[in-house]
Amino acid sequence: MPFTYILECSDGSLYVGSTWNLERRLNEHNLGVGARYTAKRRPVRLAWAGEFERMPDAFAFEKQLQGWSRAKRQAVIDGRYADLPGLSRCSAEPSTDQVSTGSTSTTPD
Repeated sequence: MPFTYILECSDGSLYVGSTWNLERRLNEHNLGVGARYTAKRRPVRLAWAGEFERMPDAFAFEKQLQGWSRAKRQAVIDGRYADLPGLSRCSAEPSTDQVSTGSTSTTPD
């Protein structure tokens, strides 16, 4: 199943990505081969992941999250979906239904 994920980097920044294999991708990021951004900010930890039925949906949500403020991304990580409308920069932002439907929050051990 495809995933959209949020990583917390060693410098406190957040990185958003999508993948077919979440465990493999997290290992790649921590080995420094996952992405140029995370290679310079290791180690990273999985802060949130949502599972999707189709990769186009996971990729679309990745792009949506990348356009969001840190406060909105943190609300997703914390599961505070009801707070998302109040954190929107404009009223044209997609509804929170897209966040709570089709994705589930996971936390690593």
